[in-house]
Amino acid sequence: MKKTSPSQSAFFNPRVLLGFVLCSLGLLLALLGFSGYSSSSALAQAANQAGSDAIVGASYHNDVSPALRDVQQGWPLVFKEQHEANPNPQIPNQHQDSPDAAVQNPDISARALLAPTIPGPILNFKGIPYPGVGCNCAPPDTNGSVGSTQFVQIVNEGYQVFDKATGASILGPNSIVSVWSGFGGACELHGFGDPTVVFDKSARRWVITEFASRNGGFPITDECIAVSTSDDATGTYNRYGFHLSNQFIDYPHLAVWPDAYYLSINLFNSSGTAFLGPQPFAFDRAMMLAGQPATFITFPPLGSNHAPFLPADLDGKKKPPAGAPNTYVEWPVTGVYNVYHFHVDFVTPTNSTFTLFATPAAAGFTRLCPTTRDCVPESGVGVGNRLDGIGDRLMYRLAYRTFRDGHESLVGNYTVKSNNVAGIRWFELRGVTAGPVTVFQESTYQPDTDWRWMGSIAIDKLGNMALGFSASSPLIHPQIRWAGRLATDPLNTLAQGEAHVFDGAGSQTDTVNRWGDYSSMAIDPVDDRTFWYTTEYYDTNSSFNWRTRIGNFRFP
Repeated sequence: MKKTSPSQSAFFNPRVLLGFVLCSLGLLLALLGFSGYSSSSALAQAANQAGSDAIVGASYHNDVSPALRDVQQGWPLVFKEQHEANPNPQIPNQHQDSPDAAVQNPDISARALLAPTIPGPILNFKGIPYPGVGCNCAPPDTNGSVGSTQFVQIVNEGYQVFDKATGASILGPNSIVSVWSGFGGACELHGFGDPTVVFDKSARRWVITEFASRNGGFPITDECIAVSTSDDATGTYNRYGFHLSNQFIDYPHLAVWPDAYYLSINLFNSSGTAFLGPQPFAFDRAMMLAGQPATFITFPPLGSNHAPFLPADLDGKKKPPAGAPNTYVEWPVTGVYNVYHFHVDFVTPTNSTFTLFATPAAAGFTRLCPTTRDCVPESGVGVGNRLDGIGDRLMYRLAYRTFRDGHESLVGNYTVKSNNVAGIRWFELRGVTAGPVTVFQESTYQPDTDWRWMGSIAIDKLGNMALGFSASSPLIHPQIRWAGRLATDPLNTLAQGEAHVFDGAGSQTDTVNRWGDYSSMAIDPVDDRTFWYTTEYYDTNSSFNWRTRIGNFRFP
């Protein structure tokens, strides 16, 4: 979440704004013509929800943008003070720590580190640098996706389009504000970050998202979604503004599925002081591809006793079984992967359901940084400048694929504490749409004393996997690496070892503890084999001045 810290500006301080927001919100809704709902009465709802619990909303405005290549930049020309995002709100949970029961076989780890066989980058080029586009903020929340001929990267508060064959810039970096030029309201005036970009592979369209506030302050309540009208990311977009809640929505992540665009959020009360639970949303993909007014369907948040979840994001040319619901997976706070099914019906919304489908066991682990947000060390900085490991949620993306033989794989990852450093727990679930759901494999990648975190994982059409991540320690500056496995490797191993994509030459100092909230590993939709990874690094010790990198590779 890109939000000015209280030390920089009282205008963005939730405590200062709360009284103003509560008093003015009703007036704003009336003036702007927005419709909303309150979900606070649904806190006690069980995980199995259907029919009468479904909540229906609609876009309050939609239009078609000018071609982005023709839009004049709308980012502020005035200087913005440097500011870091406030710490991620703590998610309360009752996880019972235990020794890591899934650490990768140490002999395989030792051999893979000594003689790695994973390929290095084919392309390895610079992405958007600090200050983004008129942002002057940290962290960048770097992510990106790959399309027919282009790679699009997005950060706080900008995007850039690259030629995927050469890495040359085609457009930008431009501001996310420019995507919403002329749209009006929160999306044009008060975009607040947490952006994502995904490529809808079946429709060959780009989808850009960012959340926004009504008045430039707190709480953040709206989601802005733009869907391109072709596979050219520099062209026109169908633009939508959705008011999701009167509470504070945080950490939104969008996924593509044949029947809808699915979203997960972490919902907090309007002041951001109380976690209300994860909440799912489904947006009418067919209407948004056609540029028509669109509705969304959601269910009440699951409650504060639940952990964040992510929706399944479709990879590959083969679609899931006809009518298959989207799968959400919850971070295993209770020692199991809660697997939910979201079946949406936009014609008869009361037929929509969000239900707990399966609870396969997760191997034991110890949570990373349970009481603090600053625990990942860096070279050349003190204890007070350690980084946020974000060990209380699944990391973006939850990647889904159906294979020719009919089996389906859903792969994800999260960060754990293993042998007193950060390691990445990755997993592959099978049978997620029809059952039985099984943990086909899972393992913690922690081959030495370096700290590895902020991962993103994907699986190609041959069943090979790649995991991108950041690595740091008291002896090294944060680095960009990836590790992987072939489909024929022993289960529960990233036996191909790891490659260094880019070794940062600096550490982040004096920006509290924020290191990008997510990174992204994407699969090329053309060959369905090339992995593309993007995240951040520093090229000198500094309080800001982050850099981003984009690299790709494929297994032979």
